[in-house]
Amino acid sequence: MADFGKYKAIELRRDGPILAASFDRPDQLNAINQAVHRELETLFVDADGDDEVKLVVLTGKGRAFSAGGDLDWLLELNADPAASARAIASDRRIQNALLGMETPVIAKVNGPAVGLGCSIALFCDIVVAVPDAVFSDPHVSVGLVAGDGGALLWPQLIGFARARRYLLTGDPIRAVDAAAMGLITETATADTLDEVVAGYARRLLAQPEHALRWTKTSINAGLRVIANAVLDSSAGFENVTQIMAVHREILEGMRGKKGK
Repeated sequence: MADFGKYKAIELRRDGPILAASFDRPDQLNAINQAVHRELETLFVDADGDDEVKLVVLTGKGRAFSAGGDLDWLLELNADPAASARAIASDRRIQNALLGMETPVIAKVNGPAVGLGCSIALFCDIVVAVPDAVFSDPHVSVGLVAGDGGALLWPQLIGFARARRYLLTGDPIRAVDAAAMGLITETATADTLDEVVAGYARRLLAQPEHALRWTKTSINAGLRVIANAVLDSSAGFENVTQIMAVHREILEGMRGKKGK
């Protein structure tokens, strides 16, 4: 059995065979800082290795799923090339864990899913979001290469033309439109989100376990082959852009606006 008591930045709750995981920085819209990032690196490995966990439900506390990278942490990474490289390597471990795990994962998207937060949601097997949630990958807009999953996932989900349109502009997509184009599974009102996610959980748990887990693995097998090329390339490029001056200038501008 995994030691889930060690997790502090991500709240974990067990409900029988379901592990409910919640980003726990509601006042920061669940922006991912170093502490959250480190726990993401092991969370999916631990969940997949625990025989009592048959399903993971991932969400965010408060009014957001995750606003992406924490601004202060991104500025720290920009000033420290070694820390930047470690963070990118950690990204790859998170991606590999999500692509390699057999345990199904449902993303319950209760609000904005941005940047890395968006990528993590899209790595999940089922994605249910409230209609007014937005999905966006604004890496380019903040001077970064979309290296944490966007360049891999978006073309596979919605095609290359649409992926280029959204990744190169950073424009957000409303959940209702994301569902219509196949970026996510479906939408549910705020009042029914828990019920719809619980319904998917019941249906998945009712399936023959090994058939379910190994079909998921088979679906992801092709994606893992593509990932080896796409993510290795995009991660390297993101590492370079993460320490460039233009990225810092954009972040400083964002921090200035935030302080007003």
